[in-house]
Amino acid sequence: MTEPVLFVDNLKTHFFTRAGVVKAVDGVSFELAKGEIMGLVGESGSGKTVTGFSLLGLVDAPGRIVEGSVRLNGTELTTLSGAALRSRRGREISMIFQDPIATLNPMLTIGQQMKMAIDAHERLSDRAAKARSAEMLTQVGIPSAAARLRAYPHEFSGGMRQRVAIAIALLHRPSVIVADEPTTALDVSIQAQILYQMRDLAAETGTAMIWISHDLAVVSSLASKLAVMYAGRIVEQGPTATLLRDPRHPYTAGLIASLPATAKPGTPLTQIPGTTPSLLSLPPGCPFAPRCANSADACNEDPQMTVKDQRGWRCFNPVGRNAEVSA
Repeated sequence: MTEPVLFVDNLKTHFFTRAGVVKAVDGVSFELAKGEIMGLVGESGSGKTVTGFSLLGLVDAPGRIVEGSVRLNGTELTTLSGAALRSRRGREISMIFQDPIATLNPMLTIGQQMKMAIDAHERLSDRAAKARSAEMLTQVGIPSAAARLRAYPHEFSGGMRQRVAIAIALLHRPSVIVADEPTTALDVSIQAQILYQMRDLAAETGTAMIWISHDLAVVSSLASKLAVMYAGRIVEQGPTATLLRDPRHPYTAGLIASLPATAKPGTPLTQIPGTTPSLLSLPPGCPFAPRCANSADACNEDPQMTVKDQRGWRCFNPVGRNAEVSA
């Protein structure tokens, strides 16, 4: 069996604050094959973005990875020196951030910024760098790419700026791209275009992607598999179509039920009761138990992941058809 492009095992990232230890990522495990797209979904504060930052070694103090493994193309990233990790960041694994305005320098042209990204890992002539930059801009759907290299970020619309950010992430054809809610601020039509292009790019280039989002509907149209996070843990994962059709974890079922498309016109949307718990004071056992209609005495213990038929869930009282109780 071919080794996955990215293998994450029991990853834990904690923030050591004066108020206590925040377990932002608490035992996350998954793997990605070449060209595979995984959606990482959950409410705000569930640990999605910190997971993405952890993969690239971008967690700042007082946070740090305290346990676990991140293997990229067979290389363990968590033990690399800062210089060795920087040499891979952007070349083998890249990140697309939510706000392209924060990514792009308003004082430099798009061409200058793409040339800087190329120079960070290889030496090309100006002509070759311009040719590759224009090729990437064309690939993400920007017309007149050679001319747009001379433009500044403010001369692009929000959707075009995000396309530029995607093009920069693709410059070295990395093995993995982590996309942190890159279409959240865009209108629906532009969002659909970018999702369609990203799916095609993954198929054409073989780049694996992790698409972080709180919008389950958006991710379901892009990703081949989903991982649902809650309170720093993946509580359910599996093939997208199967998970949406027959969720096991009550939290996943609640997210799906709250989608507007599932509600009858004129009726209130379904809500998950309560709020996400503070990571400084998690309840004992299952952190979702205080909000769960299926909670029982067993939920005072920590549920382990039940794995069956390419699916996994952490729950003592799973929902859905033919559900099995967690050990």
